Formats: sequence, structure tokens, C-alpha cells
Amino acid sequence: MGLDSAADDKEGDALKPYITMVTLGVTDLERSRKFYCEGLGWTASSASQEAVVFIQAGRVVLGLFSRESLAEDADVSAEGSGFRGITLAHNVGSREEVDAVFDDVRRARATIVKEPQEVFWGGYSGYFADPDGHLWEVAHNPFWPLGDDGSVTLP
Repeated sequence: MGLDSAADDKEGDALKPYITMVTLGVTDLERSRKFYCEGLGWTASSASQEAVVFIQAGRVVLGLFSRESLAEDADVSAEGSGFRGITLAHNVGSREEVDAVFDDVRRARATIVKEPQEVFWGGYSGYFADPDGHLWEVAHNPFWPLGDDGSVTLP
């Protein structure tokens, strides 16, 4: 079928452009739970179980799951290290909020990868890594207004 047909438009409605969950494969689930819940002060959902932690993160659920188990579930190899080609982002309403978040992640003993600074696209951001090396960007983007729930609505 071609991209121009009305039937294709209906079929394409099955995959909507939103993300409901991000699951991080971690090497030590308890260490990661402590980092996110005790260190950053986030709350594990009562839906969490012994082998998985779920955290409500705005409109998205953050899952923490054994790296090996996650790889097995996806039927891929768990081998690999270094840059994974993905970052997670936490946008805030001001430069001062970026700095405040970095104070919190320092107290949680995150690895600071890039200190907050003015960036080429006109915002202010920095990066930290969780205990498994997953990169988080904390950013203030003056061009993206934030909803009360922290959500971004693109222009």
C-alpha cells in the first residue's frame, strides 16, 4: 500500500506518537532503587515488585529492571557498555532550577558528566549519569513552555 491512501492513514493510527514507559536495564536493582527513590527522592509505585521498580515520572512510567532480564525479555544480548546512543531529559522552568536539580543529584552521588552551562541552542543544561551510566540531561529550554505536570507541548 502507498503512503497516500486513506486506508493507510487508518492503519497508521495504531501507533500513536507518545511514550508511556521507559525501562532502564540496571546491573544492581537495589542500588538503582536507592539512587532514584532515596537519593533523588522519587517514589516507587505500589505496582513495583521484587524484580522491577516502577516510578511515576509525569505522564511516563520509569521502570528499573535487571539488565540481563530486560535483554532476555527483548531477545537480545545483554553485552555492551559505553555510550548507549540515548539520553533521558528532565526539563525545568529556569536556569536556577537546573542548578537546584544538580545540587540534588550531587547529594544522591550521581556522576556529573557535564556541569550545567549555556548551550548552543539557547538554553541551559547539564548531564549526569545514574549508577549504571544512563545519561540524564537536566535542561531549561526557554522556547518550550512546561505544563504544571512538567510536560512539554511542542509548538
